[in-house]
Amino acid sequence: MSNPFLMTRRSFGVAAFGAAGLATFPALASDAAGSLTIAAQMYTLRDAGTLDEQFAILNRAGVSNIETVDLQKTTAAELKALLEKHKLTVISSHVPIARLRSELDVVITEQKTVGNTMVTMPYLLPEQRPTDAAGWEALGKELGGYAEKLKAAGLGMAYHNHDFELAQFDGKTALEIILASAGPNLVSELDVAWVSRVGLNPAEFLNTLNGRLFAIHAKDNAPAGTAEDERGFAIIGTGVLDWATILPAAKKAGAKWYILEHDMPRNAEEVMTKGNAYLKEQLPKI
Repeated sequence: MSNPFLMTRRSFGVAAFGAAGLATFPALASDAAGSLTIAAQMYTLRDAGTLDEQFAILNRAGVSNIETVDLQKTTAAELKALLEKHKLTVISSHVPIARLRSELDVVITEQKTVGNTMVTMPYLLPEQRPTDAAGWEALGKELGGYAEKLKAAGLGMAYHNHDFELAQFDGKTALEIILASAGPNLVSELDVAWVSRVGLNPAEFLNTLNGRLFAIHAKDNAPAGTAEDERGFAIIGTGVLDWATILPAAKKAGAKWYILEHDMPRNAEEVMTKGNAYLKEQLPKI
């Protein structure tokens, strides 16, 4: 039986963004390892105790940068205090579109309070998802407006994909339509595991994002029919994705961060410990 998660080599006819698509980013903090800019998506740790306990896991795993889920169900001041206690740096925050629409100024103040410089649009509920190219174009223009305001405040903006943004309309994915419509201030946070799940080659897709890539979500797909209690995901380097091509493609496309994630881990600490070790071993090779 063929594995639906294995990457294909087919071309999907994506037009290059060109010089007009190059984005500028606020200054980004470097990981303690210098060029090894590894971070953790806090969604992975959501069931691993209190926020203080989750941060302690990252300390033990040796990960010093995080991507938050908004304010982690706490206040900006409380989050800042915990970050300082555990010596962690926020490099991005997943902020839902409802908050961008209704209280963007509040979001800006909160993210500046915790020292973050990148606001990332994380997910669209089914009823929020466009159903045609025109709808995705309109969404891109809306997000471009938020990105422009964030840039004026000294923050960047990225879009995080799942599988539904990879549906194609006249040879272009919805994600490409979003980026092209939004303009240069919106960039991509590419979840390569989802790219693979729709039958696209992550490395080839990354090659189309040159200058429009902020980070990748570094997670893996398990072999088909396995890890069903983990939604078929795996710790990076233990699944079926070809990291020997993905990591160089991400670097070439301008990835600033490699963000460890697992949607439903049996053991979140293992995801962070083993994932961090894998990236620290592999990134210097590229």
